[in-house]
Amino acid sequence: MSSSSVKVTTGSGGGGGGTNQLQSSSSSTSTSKKTNKIGRRSGKDGSSKLINEDDLLVKEFISPDDVCSLPSITKQYLCSSAANIYDIEFTRFKIRDMETGVVLFEIVKSAKQQQSTNQNGRQDYSDPKMTNIGRFVRYNFTPNFLELKTVGASIEFKVGPKPIQNFRMIERHFFQDTLLKTFDFDFGFCIPNSINTCEHIYEFPSITSELCQEMINNPYETKSDSFYFVDNRLIMHNKADYSYNCGL
Repeated sequence: MSSSSVKVTTGSGGGGGGTNQLQSSSSSTSTSKKTNKIGRRSGKDGSSKLINEDDLLVKEFISPDDVCSLPSITKQYLCSSAANIYDIEFTRFKIRDMETGVVLFEIVKSAKQQQSTNQNGRQDYSDPKMTNIGRFVRYNFTPNFLELKTVGASIEFKVGPKPIQNFRMIERHFFQDTLLKTFDFDFGFCIPNSINTCEHIYEFPSITSELCQEMINNPYETKSDSFYFVDNRLIMHNKADYSYNCGL
């Protein structure tokens, strides 16, 4: 599948669980849950086996437990862009150091990009080349990013005419085949045709100096899957990779 990437370079920077604050016409605050597990399913002979993404792709729908059971980063998208029947569109993303308040970077979707919808107000998925645009981001950080303890990730997003119940994001970060951390955030309820802002507070996991150096030495082998659910059904799947050697 083809995808587009946005290159983001910062001057300084880290990675994990925390809190989630959502604001719209009405506002609410909720505390996130954190999950970090690898799941197994029993075979017909009673033996257990690791779940893989091929198992999930044949399911009618994919649940939060399903993605938390995956033992590694995904190789493909687990749902199509057309699964986003709620017309959720992310328009702004900002990361700041919670200790200093310094903004590390900010991405804003241009008005022209936001206008790329068809007459019904839905994203146009008729062109296969367009289906994965905006689903992949490549980040370039300095090594200092790995020293951060807590960052705030602010998101602005629009929703369509349908009310959204139980909007949830699960984000899983891997270095090569090692799970670094799983973040689990509840957005709660989103009113129809609203613009919402949310800040996820990431408390980064402690990593050894050896692992830190490996992550610096191996750019883009640190990867993440971001899974979005409504009523426990996967509706969006975004991917990212990371380097920590900017400026070296």
